[in-house]
Amino acid sequence: MMPAQGPQRRLLDSLNSTPTATPYLGLATNQTGPWCLQVSIPDGLFLSLGLVSLVENVLVVVAIAKNHNLHSPMYCFICCLALSDLLVSVSIVLETTVILLLEAGALATQAAVMQQLDNVIDVLICGSMVSSLCFLVAIAVDRYISIFYALRYHSIVTLSRARWAIMAIWVASILSSTLFIAYYNHTAVLLCLVTFFLAMLALMAVLYVHMLTRACHHAQGITRLHKKQRPTHQGFCLKGAATLTILLGIFFLCWGPFFLHLTLIVLCPQHPTCSCVFKNLNLFLALIIFNSIVDPLIYAFRSQELRMTLKEVLLCSW
Repeated sequence: MMPAQGPQRRLLDSLNSTPTATPYLGLATNQTGPWCLQVSIPDGLFLSLGLVSLVENVLVVVAIAKNHNLHSPMYCFICCLALSDLLVSVSIVLETTVILLLEAGALATQAAVMQQLDNVIDVLICGSMVSSLCFLVAIAVDRYISIFYALRYHSIVTLSRARWAIMAIWVASILSSTLFIAYYNHTAVLLCLVTFFLAMLALMAVLYVHMLTRACHHAQGITRLHKKQRPTHQGFCLKGAATLTILLGIFFLCWGPFFLHLTLIVLCPQHPTCSCVFKNLNLFLALIIFNSIVDPLIYAFRSQELRMTLKEVLLCSW
């Protein structure tokens, strides 16, 4: 039996039908020294994180679907982000459950069937990750337009255009994830994924930093108009900077290690230090699931109207 390298491709490893998803890992992991730190993430933790994310994002989708006042482009993007995170959770929960059943001997099926199931789950996981990143950027773009083009916002960001953008993101995510799973052992595919992540991170950083700068200038103008003291303006900017740091920091800390893993596969697949990083793939995937838990707290639950709708849903006040 091949050693497990994380939820992806572990179904096939359990059946000993194919090697791991990353062809370099089997050779590289044997070259790590005793100093290598490997964080063990049990399957039960994957299952628990997935279930928490599942519940959170289902509540977001239900609340937005129930309240017609939340059917604006911004909330459509938030709803799709919740759906993407929901797919991540469902994929992890499904694959982890099947793994546990296989290990317990409660599930018996042919290797060919399990291979097809594993491919479908891998496409689902990869596609949901790509769409999640895209919708995070879509939310940032929507907020940017609402600030810098406030008077023209409703003519620029229409519900029809938002739907077309959402459709394009889902189609692109499915196609790109299918190609990735089909050609996962090609260096060009990994480089494309890493470049995509860096581009999304850079775009989000530029948009949010520009929005923060505009907000600080606006606050400074109000301070001068009312002849208030400078600490008021500085306090607002410091609070905004702290919020921006948390937002981008969580994004980078949750997604960065996984894409660093992909980068090192290309740069140093057999180096002992890189091999040590490869051993922690489970941890990197757990961080992505954790991000799907944090996203509703950042983008959805801060809305008072959504919280009120959610309260009605939980109290069954239809």
